[in-house]
Amino acid sequence: MMDVLNSFPMYEWMIIMFAAFVIGMGKSGLKGVDMLNVTFMAFVFGGKSSTGVVLPLLCIADIAAVSYYKRHAQWKHFWKLYPWMIIGILIGVFVGKDMDESLFRKIMAMIILSSIVIVLVMEYKKASDVPHHPLFTASTGLAAGVTTMLGNLAGSFVNLYFLAIRLTKNDFIGTAAWIFLFSNLFKLPFQIFYWKNITTETLKIDMMLIPALALGFWAGIKIVAKLRDDNYRKVIILLTVIGSFVMLFKR
Repeated sequence: MMDVLNSFPMYEWMIIMFAAFVIGMGKSGLKGVDMLNVTFMAFVFGGKSSTGVVLPLLCIADIAAVSYYKRHAQWKHFWKLYPWMIIGILIGVFVGKDMDESLFRKIMAMIILSSIVIVLVMEYKKASDVPHHPLFTASTGLAAGVTTMLGNLAGSFVNLYFLAIRLTKNDFIGTAAWIFLFSNLFKLPFQIFYWKNITTETLKIDMMLIPALALGFWAGIKIVAKLRDDNYRKVIILLTVIGSFVMLFKR
């Protein structure tokens, strides 16, 4: 483990520890804040390489989230969205393998900009009608699948979907927890054997980050418990927009 500790200067360890803390907070229910971890991890490891470090941490946090919120899953919404996400992941696997790093960042930026516009338009219109059209579910699921494979950025699209169909706070968190657990586990073999960016070395780094991840999950649970449904919706929109802008203007 000493070799791992010496792999990065102290300031970079502080950055990735904070990123792991943010992952924990996001998986505890503070959806949107977890987009910030993408920025911090990419700063240290690079955009595509960082996904190999982040994915095992996401899986651990997903298991914790499912254990905590499992009673609140709305399976009808899971089965509407999840199959489309799987198709999107498979597209992302082959599109992203040899993608140029600078192009990779530009695509992520454009995706995030689109999500900001959608969130703001939704809230400006104050629409009370829940979208039922299959095309809405299919397009959101495909976008979430592709972006989760390319950069662990599905959160913004899943947030948009659950905000649009107006799930309550606990149903939102519980259903998202199961969706991300299954989608992240589905991604694992592709990143280990095809992209080859999950290695023994990245797993050693993940082991060092588990305490920060657990602390973030605990802190997030405490914060979420104090939020009413209407306030939770506002917080998720705000965090998604902030996280999107941070990613958009990252160099």
